[in-house]
Amino acid sequence: MALKRIITGFSQVFVGVLFIISGLIKLNDPVGFSFKLQDYFAPDVLDLDFLSPYALMIAVVVVLVEVVLGVMLLVGYAKKLTLWSLMAMIVFFTFLTFYSAYFNKVTDCGCFGDALKLTPWESFTKDVVLLIFIGWLLWQQSYLYTAGTAIVRSSAVLLTTIASLAFGYHVLMHLPAIDFRPYKIGADIALGMSVPPNVPAPIIEYRWQYEGPDGPFELVNTTGRDPQPEGATRTGVETRFLRPPYEPPIHDFTMERDGMDYTEALLAAPKLVVVVAYNLAVSETAGFASVKEAVARARNAGYSVIGLSASGPDEVNDYKSRFGLDIDFYFCDMTTLKTIIRSNPGIMEWRSGVIQQKLHWSDAHQLKLD
Repeated sequence: MALKRIITGFSQVFVGVLFIISGLIKLNDPVGFSFKLQDYFAPDVLDLDFLSPYALMIAVVVVLVEVVLGVMLLVGYAKKLTLWSLMAMIVFFTFLTFYSAYFNKVTDCGCFGDALKLTPWESFTKDVVLLIFIGWLLWQQSYLYTAGTAIVRSSAVLLTTIASLAFGYHVLMHLPAIDFRPYKIGADIALGMSVPPNVPAPIIEYRWQYEGPDGPFELVNTTGRDPQPEGATRTGVETRFLRPPYEPPIHDFTMERDGMDYTEALLAAPKLVVVVAYNLAVSETAGFASVKEAVARARNAGYSVIGLSASGPDEVNDYKSRFGLDIDFYFCDMTTLKTIIRSNPGIMEWRSGVIQQKLHWSDAHQLKLD
């Protein structure tokens, strides 16, 4: 009985804390989590594209429930409701991560946002472990710890809900409180795109396939040279990375215009303000008034000003005309722009490629210029 109580107590704390941490990390960046949900909703994944317009709302609800359920478990509030809700969530998450891992559809589940990247199989393993712990708690729920009185437990859940809603609203109207992405303030974009000199070279395994006098056979090496066994005819070769090539934290970042790449030149600019709108078709039109005012101030202070978007030239010209934005827009990959700043539009300042400021459109008036 004592052992059951110990295991149950550990499981209660472990599951509750993990749900709270996972939920808070995603609550810090609900827009980023909504992008991940859109990946799952895509036609070639779950084919639920009709849910894409509601991805942000779903993301906020999911992370709020995740945090609140974690607290409910820790304090022992509404035990049956809490445990069955946790079980429903983890069964759903386990299905998603298994689907991602088995079919290699979404390579990062977003379980811990950008703070901790897990491979699909690592995410699935994590969910299976949680499934076991939650299953144990359902079986042994009579041993669950209960904190204080009913009023104390209810107050803890209510305060958690209010605080989570307030925090979620704050980051939606501004930017994530903590930026885990490679484009955070202080990051050197050019340095983030480079490969360190002492990075180990990739290792590729070659599986050479042959047809010999005694039938098909296979030889394996990592040299890349065909062993050319005597008396055999090669029928094929398969390769896989034993050690994949190094991928810089910043990749797929280019700034192109009229078929020309201006990345190097713009990264060298001493004082540059950048308006980022990853997709003008879904951008917040209310944001362009404040952005336009910030652009005017930047120019008066001697800054160069450009725009970055994945939208086509016709759409860019239409928006420039509608909102009086007299700046040159450069093309950049949409996924990259979504990663750079969680605001559409957003505004940045960098000097010689080092990011100095990042602002949500609602905070564009706070752009500091000297």
